Amino acid sequence: MTVYVDDAVWPWRGARWAHLMADTLDELHAFAQRLGIPRRAFQNKASGAHYDVDTAMRERAIALGAVAISRHRDRDLVHAVIANAKAQGRGERP
Repeated sequence: MTVYVDDAVWPWRGARWAHLMADTLDELHAFAQRLGIPRRAFQNKASGAHYDVDTAMRERAIALGAVAISRHRDRDLVHAVIANAKAQGRGERP
């Protein structure tokens, strides 16, 4: 099982944000807890089950073992990870 963090490309409130996603929701929640992200920050949407992380938290996630994925370099993997997150958001996967 793997936790992924995409590029920090989404500007919001003066920062750049990325998405923290995982193969399973249990792994996603456990990893977010290790980062100190409260469960209330979980976004369980049809657009994809994820946590938003800023650039600094993205770097911490990578240091803790999250796999950095790039929409530019890893297109097929990014599409697969996002498809899985969307299915999780719809309740189709654990």
